[in-house]
Amino acid sequence: MKVQNNVSLYTGVECEDDVFLGPSMVFTNVINPRSAVARRDQYLRTLVKKGASIGANATIVCGHDIGRYAFIGAGAVVTKEVPDYALVVGNPARQTGWMSEYGHKLKFNEQSEATCPESGQRYELKNGRVAKLDQ
Repeated sequence: MKVQNNVSLYTGVECEDDVFLGPSMVFTNVINPRSAVARRDQYLRTLVKKGASIGANATIVCGHDIGRYAFIGAGAVVTKEVPDYALVVGNPARQTGWMSEYGHKLKFNEQSEATCPESGQRYELKNGRVAKLDQ
């Protein structure tokens, strides 16, 4: 895992191997914080799965898992679960495409297959999900 400057990992946040946390990105751990109300027993879990990258100044609202090799753009505000290999950007974050394990945007052909230009790994888009074909 690579954690850049100004990132805090709070109770409830779990990161798997090879996760990248960009500068000043933020995790929350309570949905409805109030300074006068103790909610330490209400922390929600957030799982950042293997290989995911979260860009600088992004915010991940607690209780929403980030899929394997997902790519969260700089400044994005994630308010729902992010699927494996998804590229999400904006506020609120919206999916705009799919990324390879090497961090390249995937371009799918008519057979719903794509190849990473750097690694040569092949991917398939099926039923709204991406899976790597070369294991």
